[in-house]
Amino acid sequence: MRRSTVERRLRDNSRRLQRLREELGITAEQMAQLVEEAEDARIRAMVSETALAQREHHDAERHAAALARHRAEVEAEIERLERDQDRLLDELGPA
Repeated sequence: MRRSTVERRLRDNSRRLQRLREELGITAEQMAQLVEEAEDARIRAMVSETALAQREHHDAERHAAALARHRAEVEAEIERLERDQDRLLDELGPA
């Protein structure tokens, strides 16, 4: 692959990694909030023993689980891009 092409791909890769790392930080903050909300809902459901409280608890758990899956997808994409970046740097070779 031509040097200019590799350099362009490295720049694109770097921008994408930066965006994903920012997204991962935001996701971590949201996860902390959702986990706390799910725990609060679990306690309310145990204390009140109502169907509505149980449903709110399950909804909160589902939201937290969905965000955990999203976080895992973002982490996997970051790992893939880092491997790709390493490969491109190897391809670029010594200057």
